[in-house]
Amino acid sequence: MNITDLKPLTVAAVIALATGEVRADDYRKNPYTLTYEGAITENVAGKVNIHPVKYKLNGLDIAANVYTPPGYTPNQSYAAIVVAHPNGGVKEQTAGLYAQRLAEQGYVTIAADAAYQGGSGGEPRNVDKPSNRIEDIHGMADYITHYAGVDGSRLGLLGICGGGGYSLAAVKTDKRFQAIATLSMFNSGRVRRNGFEDSQLSSLQERLQQASEARAQEATGNIIYANATPLTDEQIAKLPFEMYRQGTEYYQKTNAHPGSSARYTLSSLLDLARFDATDQIDLINKPLLMIAGSKADSLYMSEDAFAKATGTTDKELFKIEGATHIETYWVPEYVDAAMGKLTPFFNRTLEGTRG
Repeated sequence: MNITDLKPLTVAAVIALATGEVRADDYRKNPYTLTYEGAITENVAGKVNIHPVKYKLNGLDIAANVYTPPGYTPNQSYAAIVVAHPNGGVKEQTAGLYAQRLAEQGYVTIAADAAYQGGSGGEPRNVDKPSNRIEDIHGMADYITHYAGVDGSRLGLLGICGGGGYSLAAVKTDKRFQAIATLSMFNSGRVRRNGFEDSQLSSLQERLQQASEARAQEATGNIIYANATPLTDEQIAKLPFEMYRQGTEYYQKTNAHPGSSARYTLSSLLDLARFDATDQIDLINKPLLMIAGSKADSLYMSEDAFAKATGTTDKELFKIEGATHIETYWVPEYVDAAMGKLTPFFNRTLEGTRG
């Protein structure tokens, strides 16, 4: 198999292999390779514990972390929450942070690496197709609803960034989820198709042609990747959107993880371009909470999806004052603000969390 790295076709991706000072949340300093402040370093009785697991999904090995709440015992009954990670992210980053914080509130939670990404199986690496990401969410639900002590009738879902868009798509039809929340929702299909803030509509046909040619190359064993070329600091500074500038800092420097990668097989664009998280969104008939930063340049995607989600009257769009997209991933005051909405939302919609 040959691999070709193609320079970015759009700025709608964070690509940088930046280097920087090692922080306290360096994955190399954590036995579970978690990259967030306050991460678990050991399992202690009476506190939130982490349990690395693997399970099969459509023949692939899926790597996941299950978090159990303080005082967990399988003889009690717990609500559970599935956490879907951002595009290019892995379970050890912001998805793990929110999974741990939700476990502190009494939930059993799960964060898994997407198929073909991170620690999960699948070849070629970094395939990024919406159908796979949606199936990942169904698969997490399959696993966690059969986890010891979990009441499968009390299942919630939190999707972050791209995971938020795919979560909206998953719950349109998967009625096991009794409540859905998104954080800094990112509509991957819309952005890959139209560009960020719909800025690249004029180049769509050209990009689709390149993706089609990449698909033809894959048939001969030559895998072509988009968004795999490192950017210099100067190039990063010139990125036109704050989300990508801050995302580069987060993913490639301050919260870097070896399993995290912004690159994706160029042929994935064939699938991404015909996907939209808001298609048939009126099928969502369960409580919906959407959270986004008031200063996030991605806010328009949450606002658009919220307006179109007409199938439920139990819905809220909450804006974290002063927060940008990436800052909701890790800045303590903004994480606390998000948790201040998520906790009562899931407590109400999942009817309590403690056995």
